[in-house]
Amino acid sequence: MASAFPNSASTIVGEAGIIELRAHMPVDIVPRAVAVVAHPHPLFGGTMDNKIVTTIARAFFDADAATYRFNFRGVGASEGVHDEGRGETTDMLTVIAHAQEQMQSQYPNSPALPLWLAGFSFGGAVALAASESVVTTEMVLVAPAFERLSNWKNGQTGGPMVGNPPETTIIIHGEKDETVPLADSLNWARPRNIPVVVIPDADHFFHSRLPIIKRLVSRLAVGAKASS
Repeated sequence: MASAFPNSASTIVGEAGIIELRAHMPVDIVPRAVAVVAHPHPLFGGTMDNKIVTTIARAFFDADAATYRFNFRGVGASEGVHDEGRGETTDMLTVIAHAQEQMQSQYPNSPALPLWLAGFSFGGAVALAASESVVTTEMVLVAPAFERLSNWKNGQTGGPMVGNPPETTIIIHGEKDETVPLADSLNWARPRNIPVVVIPDADHFFHSRLPIIKRLVSRLAVGAKASS
């Protein structure tokens, strides 16, 4: 039988108004990390309840991380309108700051917890953009939409997505992804010496491959847990 997956709903105030959150908190222990997971493109049905997002969140939670997922502006109960990634990056940074402040408040005698970021497709690019403004120790990017988005740093557009990924970053990509080409991940990862895990025959939505994603994320998280 699967263990419990506590789910606490809340909202916080962001730049565009309310941001809808779900938090998954380890029980009776001090978390080992704070993890924030970003969802796929809002204009194509992406929400924080996406199966890949919840799979990643569960893997992080099982590794004793205080795990947060959220809806970008204009999705669900989150206020505002879609902003092509720039505002969504601000949304993610707002959630990160809230999560870190919440952990500091709940565990004032513990050192600052390491930050883990993750995202699927559009959310992967947003997580990468967010990494330019925070220090993160682990990152999981699932079929990240690198080439579909602009470089949002300092409001500039038209440049390549850069980010500041930790050396422990991994990319997970489906071999037969027709939405975000596998070549995009390989080309981005190659000069950075970041590993790309290719799931054979998988499409962009990883149909019937969610257990594989969970195992991969769990291995990364367990490794981070062991080294902390």
